[in-house]
Amino acid sequence: MDSEKHKIMRGNPFPYGASIARNGINFSVFSSRAKAITIVIFNQDGSEKLMEFPLDPRVHRTGYIWHALIAALDPGFSYGYRIACDEDSKKEKTPCSQDVILLDPYSYVTIGGSEWGNPLKIKRNGNEYTFRLSQVYESKFDWELDQPLNIPLKDSIIYELHVRGYTRHPSSGVSRPGTFLGLIDKIPYLNELGITAVELMPVTDYDETASLYKDPDTGKPLFNFWGYDPISFFAPKASYADCNQLGAQVDEFKTMVKAFHEAGIEVILDMVFNHTAEGNEQGPCYHFKGFDNAVYYLLDREDGSYLNFSGCGNTLNCNHPIVRELIIHSLRYWITEMHVDGFRFDLASILGRGRDGEVLSNPPLLERIAEDPILAATKLIAEAWDAGGLYQVGDFTYGNRWMEWNGKFRDDLRKFVKGDSGMVPKLATRLAGSSDLYQDDGREPYHSVNFITCHDGFTLNDLVSYNDKHNYKNGEENRDGSNINFSWNCGIEGATDNSEVLNFRNKQIKNFAALLFLSQGVPMMLGGDEFGRTQQGNNNAYCQDNEIGWINWDLLNQKIELHRYFRLLIEFRKNHPSLRRTRFQVEEINNKPAMSWHGFKLNNPDWSDTSKSLAVQYLANPQTGDCDIYLLFNADALGHSFALPKLGSGKTWHRVLNTACESPDDIVEPGSEICINPQKSYRLAPYSAAVLIGK
Repeated sequence: MDSEKHKIMRGNPFPYGASIARNGINFSVFSSRAKAITIVIFNQDGSEKLMEFPLDPRVHRTGYIWHALIAALDPGFSYGYRIACDEDSKKEKTPCSQDVILLDPYSYVTIGGSEWGNPLKIKRNGNEYTFRLSQVYESKFDWELDQPLNIPLKDSIIYELHVRGYTRHPSSGVSRPGTFLGLIDKIPYLNELGITAVELMPVTDYDETASLYKDPDTGKPLFNFWGYDPISFFAPKASYADCNQLGAQVDEFKTMVKAFHEAGIEVILDMVFNHTAEGNEQGPCYHFKGFDNAVYYLLDREDGSYLNFSGCGNTLNCNHPIVRELIIHSLRYWITEMHVDGFRFDLASILGRGRDGEVLSNPPLLERIAEDPILAATKLIAEAWDAGGLYQVGDFTYGNRWMEWNGKFRDDLRKFVKGDSGMVPKLATRLAGSSDLYQDDGREPYHSVNFITCHDGFTLNDLVSYNDKHNYKNGEENRDGSNINFSWNCGIEGATDNSEVLNFRNKQIKNFAALLFLSQGVPMMLGGDEFGRTQQGNNNAYCQDNEIGWINWDLLNQKIELHRYFRLLIEFRKNHPSLRRTRFQVEEINNKPAMSWHGFKLNNPDWSDTSKSLAVQYLANPQTGDCDIYLLFNADALGHSFALPKLGSGKTWHRVLNTACESPDDIVEPGSEICINPQKSYRLAPYSAAVLIGK
């Protein structure tokens, strides 16, 4: 590079990051602690340092924003920052160091991690660290007429998956396994299943080699497979791209989103704003620690150590104006530039903590997200708890913008299905949309994201196959992962050839699925549950980039009947508006409640501790065109007969679903419902569920 050609000018403090200007590249970065900042320019792949541009604070600083415009620079180079601070900074837990080249917090493309499992490393102070640089890339992707799908919340069916794990297994049959583009090959499958949105586990840059543990059997290092340890809030993970060309991760992500939208499927991102990959005092320094440690992180006022409400070493100072601005810019970027449809916020309760970790009554960040005009139609889903003991399920709200992962739905239904006592009243509340959690603050059933399983915990197959976690392969002597799973192995721990146990497990899986998709609210399922995916009893497979963490698609052929059950159950939900109510208030139809509860006798549900059975009736609704529906659930070890309501003239009860029946009688195709006899009562087997419709 020619230093005479690339003149450095004053530039502008906004926008943050490196932006393409008419006559060069404008750089802007925040730091209140820096006394001097240098822009370091590298070649495209970061292998060669080309030039350094020291910034004059008299010219290139406005307040705490350092900025400059470097003339005649074209996109395609990489860069970082070198900063200097006062001598006093050496007393800090993470002192400022000019030896560290810092990543731009507003990097839209990062380099150094394009090859999975083999990131760029540098040595610093005798230790080896993963190294990242920022890259300037001008995407010319053609979105054509792509627009947000804005599928109504009540009609949404969410499917959680891991980009790499979903197609990495050799059985996936995709042309580009483990990548954004690999997911495109699975779109026909997802369309057939009937889901309306994919929720992608973290896709922003992270270091998959950051795990400290080894496989106890092989001694090989384990991985940070899930990616809940972000290096960037903007840059897609480079190793999720199929090719290693400049900006491929950006354009391939856009290609994936566009393909999902063309198929009528929304894309929701799992965003981690509660902590970063920089960890505590022993962790690496990528950016925030160097630029302004005390601004970006919650620190103990006495000794400067990191407050750890995330369980991952540090906690982002989310309600500081600078950090709040960064998060809003990130969300806006993913909406406007990358066209995603929504976000799930990991450990979202941290977003409501103040600068000392206190719980704020009206958190500025949550208000800003809820009221931001660009995010107005965006789906916002909170994981309403954190690792510091804060549990806000039902209380995470600002107006009616926030949906929540309903952890109480998960726990209550797990307990009911395995036959725990005293669960029928809670079952009714969860089936009806969890009014105890959401009605008091003006929200409706669709603000509850209902789930039985997710990435964190057992798969659905393992939930009915293991009483205890089996996490030895994680290298932590089975200490990691939750000890409270409300699971039941149905008689034998783990894998078995016992046909009786296998049949019972299969029935229990179908019971869980029925409860999930027949409940009011937004159902979310874990990818692979529909054909019995297993993690071999591991309930914390965050580090398993192997057969444990990958989806084995061979199971689809082995469990095709289970897959059929899920597909038809989802179709049934879609065909019946009564299962997708938008209000808690129950209206009347012909002077009768549109939704009512029953037991073995009509209008006489048993709410006692010994009860393990419940029935729900939805009346035929002339406004929606829906028919009469009767749902029956029995988690008792004994079979029971349920009285059936009398239908209108000319109508009879027909069976749609009975989990006690073998396939294909467990669920029938629309139009093939089976008229039952007798019509006055229905016998439900132990541990089973049934659905009847009037026609």
